Amino acid sequence: MGWVDVSLMAPRRSRHNLGDALFRGITAGAACTLVAVVVAIFAVLAWECAGALRTFGWGFLTTTKWDPVFKNFGALPFIYGTLLSSLLALLQAVPLGIGTALFLSEMAPRWLRAPVSFLVELLAAIPSVVYGLWAIFVLVPWVRGYVAPALADTLGFLPFFQGPNYGVGMLTASIILAVMIVPYITSVALEVFQTVPVAQREAALALGATRWEMIRLAVLPYGRAGVIGAIMLGLGRALGETMAVTMVIGNRPDISLSFFAPASTMASVIANEFSEASSDLYVQVLVEIALVLMVVTMIVNVLARVLVWRVTGTAAVGK
Repeated sequence: MGWVDVSLMAPRRSRHNLGDALFRGITAGAACTLVAVVVAIFAVLAWECAGALRTFGWGFLTTTKWDPVFKNFGALPFIYGTLLSSLLALLQAVPLGIGTALFLSEMAPRWLRAPVSFLVELLAAIPSVVYGLWAIFVLVPWVRGYVAPALADTLGFLPFFQGPNYGVGMLTASIILAVMIVPYITSVALEVFQTVPVAQREAALALGATRWEMIRLAVLPYGRAGVIGAIMLGLGRALGETMAVTMVIGNRPDISLSFFAPASTMASVIANEFSEASSDLYVQVLVEIALVLMVVTMIVNVLARVLVWRVTGTAAVGK
């Protein structure tokens, strides 16, 4: 047998290890930089709103009064408006998004899947201000002239569909939000449905199941966690939306049961009033609202990622 002088390979191995260590350091630095950015954002927001935290305490989150002139600030109307508009948007977007994903993964012919998927993803690329302009010129007159009167005539006995109809308000904001989050829900749900093993579908069909029964018994249970993750990703997107909502929600800091009434959200009040803040406390209050919004959005996105990773891990084990 031949022999190899190990000493001749040492320099090459040393250079190879040095390259690996350098690459590892660069990538680790990039990851740490992103973490540092998130931590820095939290730290800066907390530092800048320290005065408001000391002044109002936890009562800031439960107070409804918003009077910048007399420096009475309460974030509850904006928290309420943010959560309600996002939940209403989910009620409209989830059936449309999940239905579209099921159609593309289970029902659509192969030649139709690519163009429809592209158009769905294109919705996510449209700037929010364009959505807002479209809502002002198309959606607001449509809601004021047709949707709101129809709801008032049929469901007017409920407090949610009573009161004056301005066109702008919670209902219009929720509709435009639903349009904006549909592509996120559809894209993630489609990826989840495509991870379902083909054998699982074929087994259900072989046992005599119809296509709907196959989807209900084989596809939906397998992707349940991923669908929930898609919904929560859409919720996180809806919580932080600013321009389109600001343009059509009415921007009134009130809490009303009527979906026709104008309202406001945490993102919209920051966009509307930050440039007009005339005192340090006013600025600190708006920064505190931003901190609350960021905490809520981060919690929703973390939960969504955990659920998506769970279904991805389950699919990998199944394969």
